[in-house]
Amino acid sequence: MIVAVPTTDDLTSRQRLVLRVFTAVAVLEAFTWVGLLTGMGFKYLPDAASATEVGVEVFGPLHGAAFVAYLVVAVLAWRVLRWSSGTLVVAVVCSVPPLFTVVFEVWAARTGRLTPTRGRVREAAPA
Repeated sequence: MIVAVPTTDDLTSRQRLVLRVFTAVAVLEAFTWVGLLTGMGFKYLPDAASATEVGVEVFGPLHGAAFVAYLVVAVLAWRVLRWSSGTLVVAVVCSVPPLFTVVFEVWAARTGRLTPTRGRVREAAPA
């Protein structure tokens, strides 16, 4: 029986780099979401006398840059790691709700999507 085995041992250096960058950018995008939401809380939730826009001014541009970087790296990962179009669509959709880039990254890791599938098969041990 031949079974596809998702491992990182067989990755090229380019695939390994894309995998690391994708994971880092997904987590960075989530952290900047938290910072932006916290900044929005300080801006809109307290009374007008103590409201501050510093959090939004700092994390707004950081989150915007992280969001665009995530989209670019997701497309790169789609090409290099040989994702299906559906996986790319899920990655892009997960960039919109807060913290879902990390949810996608965990799901993709658990389902073997963070390793390329084509050309990596080996014989399974007899049952």
